[in-house]
Amino acid sequence: MSREALVLTMGDPAGIGIEIATKAWIARNSEDISPFVMIGNALIIDVQINQLFSDVAIKVVHSVDEGIACFNDYFPVLDPSFGTTDAGKTLAAIEVATQLCMDGSAAAMVTNPIHKKRLYDAGFNHPGHTEFLADLTNSPNKSIMMFACPGLKVVPATIHVPIEQVPDLITEELLEYVIRTTANDLTTRFGIETPRIVVAGLNPHAGENGSIGKQEVNILKPLVKKLNQDGLSVSGPYPADSLFHAAARQKFDAAICMYHDQALIPIKTIDFDRGVNITLGLPIIRTSPDHGTAEDIAGKGIANPASLIAAINTAREMAAVSKETNNG
Repeated sequence: MSREALVLTMGDPAGIGIEIATKAWIARNSEDISPFVMIGNALIIDVQINQLFSDVAIKVVHSVDEGIACFNDYFPVLDPSFGTTDAGKTLAAIEVATQLCMDGSAAAMVTNPIHKKRLYDAGFNHPGHTEFLADLTNSPNKSIMMFACPGLKVVPATIHVPIEQVPDLITEELLEYVIRTTANDLTTRFGIETPRIVVAGLNPHAGENGSIGKQEVNILKPLVKKLNQDGLSVSGPYPADSLFHAAARQKFDAAICMYHDQALIPIKTIDFDRGVNITLGLPIIRTSPDHGTAEDIAGKGIANPASLIAAINTAREMAAVSKETNNG
C-alpha cells in the first residue's frame, strides 16, 4: 500500500494525544504506518515524550517534507510558534495542519482529541472539531461525521443534540444532503463506484407503517424512492435493531442513522478500540480516533493507541484513493 504523507495534531496537552501518537510512531514498521509529522508545541511534546519514552527523540522540522525525510529515525514535530495558552496551542496545531492539507503539503490530517469545555472557556465559538474544520476550509456546506470500524460505516444525521429534538431535526432536506454527501465521499474517498446505502428508521420497527410514528412514511420512504430515481443505491428505512448483525452488514457500505447513539452503539460494540471518526464533505481528508482526551489516564503510559493507528491507516487509504481519483 502506498505511504502518504500525513500530519497529526497534538490535541489537548492534558490528554493522551501525544502519548498515543508516540506509540504509533514506535509501531511505524510493525503497523506499516505512513510517515507523519506532528503539529504542535515542541516543548510540550518533548517534555511528555521524555517522561514516558526514554528511547524516542523528537526533531523539530520546518516543513512536512523535512519531517517525512527523518521519520524513520526521529519523531518529527512542526511547531506553529503561536498560541500562548494550552487552548491557543491546541487550536494553532489544528489551523496549521489544515493549511498544510489545503496547500497540498500533506495528503491528510489526523486530529488527536480536544477538550471542548477548555476551549469554550478560552473563547472558542464552534461546537467542535468538525465545525471548526469546515470554517477553516471555507466549506460552504455542512460537514458530516462518519464513524467506521472494520466491517461497518455509519453516519448519524444528527449528532450532539438532545434526543427530544431529533424528530424535529429529521427533515428531507437534511437527510438528502447527508445521503448524497455520504455517497459522494464513499466513491471519491473510498473507491466504491456505486455505494450501497441503507437508512435506519427513527421509530421502533421503523414506524410499523405509521402506527409507531410517521417520519418513516412521510419523510424517509419518499426520500429513498426519490434518490433511487436519481441513480443512487439507497434502501430502507429499516428497523435499527436488526440492521447491524453480521449478515445484515454484508449488504451495505454505509448506514445512515437518525441520531448519535443509534450510530455509535454498533460501532463501539463491534470494535470499541479501533473506531475511527471521519469527516465527510470537506475539501481535505480528516480522521481522528473515536475517543476523548482520557485525562484520567494521561501521563501514565497506559493509553491504547489502537484507535489512532486505525485513524492513521484510514487516512492513508482515503488519501491514496483520492489521489487515484483525481489523477484519473
